[in-house]
Amino acid sequence: MQLNSLKHTLLAGIFLCLVSCSAPPTPPEIKQAEEQNLVLWRSGAPLYMTEEYEQYMAALTRARSDFIRENNRLVIFRNYSSVRSEFKHILQNGDSLIRQLEPKKQEFARRIDEKIAFLHDQIGQLKILSERMNEGRMARRDLIQAEVSLIEAGKRCERDDFPGADEKTAMVAGHINAAEKILYPLAKRYSDEKQIVKWQQWFHDTLAESRTKNITAIVVNKSERTLTLYKNGSPRKSYKIGLGRNDSRDKLHAGDYATPEGKYRIIKKLSQSRYHKALLINYPNEDDRKQFGIARQKGLIPRQAGIGGLIEIHGGGKDSMTYGCIAMDNPHVGELYNMVTVGTPVTIVGAVDSQNRLSSALQGQ
Repeated sequence: MQLNSLKHTLLAGIFLCLVSCSAPPTPPEIKQAEEQNLVLWRSGAPLYMTEEYEQYMAALTRARSDFIRENNRLVIFRNYSSVRSEFKHILQNGDSLIRQLEPKKQEFARRIDEKIAFLHDQIGQLKILSERMNEGRMARRDLIQAEVSLIEAGKRCERDDFPGADEKTAMVAGHINAAEKILYPLAKRYSDEKQIVKWQQWFHDTLAESRTKNITAIVVNKSERTLTLYKNGSPRKSYKIGLGRNDSRDKLHAGDYATPEGKYRIIKKLSQSRYHKALLINYPNEDDRKQFGIARQKGLIPRQAGIGGLIEIHGGGKDSMTYGCIAMDNPHVGELYNMVTVGTPVTIVGAVDSQNRLSSALQGQ
């Protein structure tokens, strides 16, 4: 009996010792690390130092698990030295991240500023290009949306929300790309060397005919939106004009709203027309019919579309957008009407110089 009583007493003593023994204090580095993590998070480390912060958080998560595992052991067996060492290393790493964070933010801000400036220049260049061709109206909505998003990006930069500004610049780039898809393919015609040479040849042929035959001739320059009257190969009068709604393209078929390009002649003078006075030209000519046939074979023309016709130089105003005709202010078309005759050559070119209004806009000039 006494032996059993002694065993019970001994066990009770051991139990009381286990219960009453004080646990080692929680390492202060644990609380410091949590406070440090909060500072890093609030300062934007997940945004500006994403990879480094993820590595920091992975180490902190492991250390938390190690602390919990150690804390679940019996008090007399707890030993926080290893955990404390982990958290000290985390604190050192976190301090290093805090020192790097501000320079990283400044670098991020600099790149955003550069991106905003670049996008601003792109929008300006495209706006100039859109204003120089009638097709530009189709790109202006994207350019307006790009400008609005760029303003919002700038405002976010002012609030030091550089990641938010970066998101807005991505939206700006999307609108710019949409506008470029409309404008650039059209404008590139006006910097294409082969195309320029062809137009120049038409132009020089027309001036030579005017000079050798001692006659008047008309040259329409689509890129400059001018109509110039020549006499004996020399310019006599120049007028501003309006062109087709799709003026930068060459006319392929009826209903494409493009002004044709080529060498034509006046075949009829109309003293009265829907648009004051008018001069009808012989579109389509043989070259036009040939190009129409080739385009149809390539599937570039709707099956039901015809080649079109009734292309005139008429009144109605130089600021008009036509179905494909050449529009002038009424007093000017009246003046031109009196200076030309049936048979007068009319040559319509995109440009006569590689440095024209559209190519220069494409090059940011």
